[in-house]
Amino acid sequence: MSLLVRDRAQRRQVSRRIVRFAFRSFIAQMRVMGIYTYELRNIERLQRGGLLIIANHPTLIDVVFLMAFVRNADCVVKAALWRNPFMRGPIRAADYVSNGTGPDMVDACIEAIRKGGNLILFPEGTRSVPGRAFAFQRGASNIAVRGALALTPVYIECKPVMLTKGEKWYRVPDRAPHFVISVGEDIPVAPYLQSGLPLALGARRLTQDLEQHYTQELARHG
Repeated sequence: MSLLVRDRAQRRQVSRRIVRFAFRSFIAQMRVMGIYTYELRNIERLQRGGLLIIANHPTLIDVVFLMAFVRNADCVVKAALWRNPFMRGPIRAADYVSNGTGPDMVDACIEAIRKGGNLILFPEGTRSVPGRAFAFQRGASNIAVRGALALTPVYIECKPVMLTKGEKWYRVPDRAPHFVISVGEDIPVAPYLQSGLPLALGARRLTQDLEQHYTQELARHG
């Protein structure tokens, strides 16, 4: 890709389309093989541009599902993968955001969204532990508050559970799991941008409200 497409912006778009096609192919293949089934609800809400998409993270392949159905998907990638000889080529070509930029990462995420990218974040920072209450990190809230960006919530359910944190990938349930991926209405950030309210406090309150929101929504969906 680096040899064929010299323009960085064009290379980024083409690379992200290839990743999206590859992930959709993978998902379709697994479905045909009977590994799992899945259901999409209100997925059309992800067909816009410049979204800050957040999701819970119950399984290992959540990001594969999301990037398969989100156009121009962007994500935050571990800095170590940018140096990995097998991964750095695709990552650089797709121009994802690195988490190795420290405090500048929030600004990089905001800039990526304002350029029309759809940034996918998992506020938990890692996969959920079944039966444990949500404990969101503030990264997504900081981006929303500092960038004055609404959040587009995605709720991911998998029953029976598979590929959860601490579980071996080869331990599969007795019956094929069913994924339900639902896209909710945008969550406005304006209430957390009140005059005189420090941005850090606004992000903290938003994080707490998101934890409660996801707890309630997933209980209702279940």
